[in-house]
Amino acid sequence: MADEVQDPTRVTGAPHPRETLSLIGQGSAEATFLEAFNSGRLHHAWMLMGPRGVGKATLAWRMAKFLLATPDPAGADDMFGGPPPPESLDVNPEHPVSHRIATGADSGLVTITRTVNEKTGRLRDQIVVDDIRNLAGFFQMSAIDGGRRVVIVDAADDMNVQAANALLKMLEEPPERATLILITHQPSRLLPTIRSRCRTLRLNTLDGAQMQDAMMQAGVDPGKDAVALAELSGGSVGEALRLSLLNGLAMYTEIIGLLGSLPQLDRVRTLRLAEAAAQRGADEKLDLLFTLLEIALARLARTGATGQPPASEAAPHEAAILSRLAPTPHQGRAWANISQDALSRARHGRAVNLDPAALVLDTMFKIRGTSA
Repeated sequence: MADEVQDPTRVTGAPHPRETLSLIGQGSAEATFLEAFNSGRLHHAWMLMGPRGVGKATLAWRMAKFLLATPDPAGADDMFGGPPPPESLDVNPEHPVSHRIATGADSGLVTITRTVNEKTGRLRDQIVVDDIRNLAGFFQMSAIDGGRRVVIVDAADDMNVQAANALLKMLEEPPERATLILITHQPSRLLPTIRSRCRTLRLNTLDGAQMQDAMMQAGVDPGKDAVALAELSGGSVGEALRLSLLNGLAMYTEIIGLLGSLPQLDRVRTLRLAEAAAQRGADEKLDLLFTLLEIALARLARTGATGQPPASEAAPHEAAILSRLAPTPHQGRAWANISQDALSRARHGRAVNLDPAALVLDTMFKIRGTSA
């Protein structure tokens, strides 16, 4: 359990990306990488871009496993009918590379993530320069045995300035037979010189059917909730898994119910929601509550701006409630403003450890003021 808490690259309760057998909804990105490999023009650095939770880490691990398990196209003996070029990134689960990666024992692969600060025992909020500098020994080892080496940086957004500059030097003088895979949720946070030295693969959000398939693969059956989860997660399977595992749909239904009681605001239900958020060990649920409040207010603002509610409901009677509360563009702007003001206050309160129940009540009372 401690490993799950300290691993910043996975959704708690969901399989690690290296354990995911197939990547759903990102065939175009896989095909682009495979074409580069088969043509013998494999770039030394790849940047995987897209929203959180759409499969960037899964693709990175698939790329790494494929590169370590698949001979170079140039090495095939065409005179004697070498093997045909691979048609997918799939690697047999019984392949030795698959076994080594599953146990974290493949010497050709290194992952760079945020590490634990030895002085505090807590996970750092940045990838630090020593994490990058330690790659020097890894790349020197590749010169000895001639094997391919792969590095996954997850997420490259987390690098501090010194770490980013150290990585840039490696990109400027790439080691032989090395491939660097950078995962980024916000590429604008990276140095332009880093972005310019990488070939980009952009991953897309998932629709309802793809979401259902991806969640089933992760061991979670969304059933009839697949469409609602796709709506609230913005097409991110990682976020959809978090919503499902933390009972987020029920929480969102409660939020919409409270909005439906406006302008009076059901005080009993509001107090119950605040007390649930204040329970010991409920930090994840409290964070999710404010995320869902932000989504609800954004959907209200969009309803006012466009004159119609979202095409798909994420909670019962949501369309009617949003239409009543945001009948005009002016009211839509008011909801957008309260979202920015109230939720920024709530996040500040979270940062300074204010009472969770008081934060929830304060936010809901400000929302009531906008509806009056």
